[in-house]
Amino acid sequence: MVNKKVLVCCGTGIATSVQVANKLEKMLEERGINAVMKECKAMEVPAQTASFHPDAIVSTTMVKSPDEGIKVFKGVAFLTGVGADKLADDIAAYLKG
Repeated sequence: MVNKKVLVCCGTGIATSVQVANKLEKMLEERGINAVMKECKAMEVPAQTASFHPDAIVSTTMVKSPDEGIKVFKGVAFLTGVGADKLADDIAAYLKG
């Protein structure tokens, strides 16, 4: 199984990011990826990226990656359910790549 780190952020870093992280962790596990999740506020992304060193960032709000080598995925699909499987496939492919 592939081991990766994913930073999940939302506007406040409280409920939404936790919900997305829990759903994404299960979906990635189904795709052969053991992912450690860390939730944060959108404004904390630069500091969390520097300390946590994520392989990917998933956000429910607009954020810019502080590191060109780390892709940001729009995670709203994990809240609505619409397109969640495709997004999980895309994130899994990126993390395996």
